[in-house]
Amino acid sequence: MSEPIKTPDDCATMIDVRAGVDALDRELIALLETRFGYMRAAARIKPERAMVRDEARKAQVIAQAKTAAFEAGVPVGLVADFWERLVEASIAYETEHWELLRR
Repeated sequence: MSEPIKTPDDCATMIDVRAGVDALDRELIALLETRFGYMRAAARIKPERAMVRDEARKAQVIAQAKTAAFEAGVPVGLVADFWERLVEASIAYETEHWELLRR
């Protein structure tokens, strides 16, 4: 049986740190799987391809991430850059899925 994952403050060795990072990465992938599931749902629901890109919604999502990062004490600039890439990847994925559904 494996040791439980320690919180960052409880880590005493690099083995602890790496185990925590690896476990968190698996959780992040699972969350991304769910997020991209929502992109597939959006592609299914939106009747027009032009509706896939919504710049106002993109700005709102990034602003929300920046606010959450600030409140959590996480580097806001890094989060903003990451979310920009995440949202653009999501738009590309949704566009591809929208087109696949309508072939």
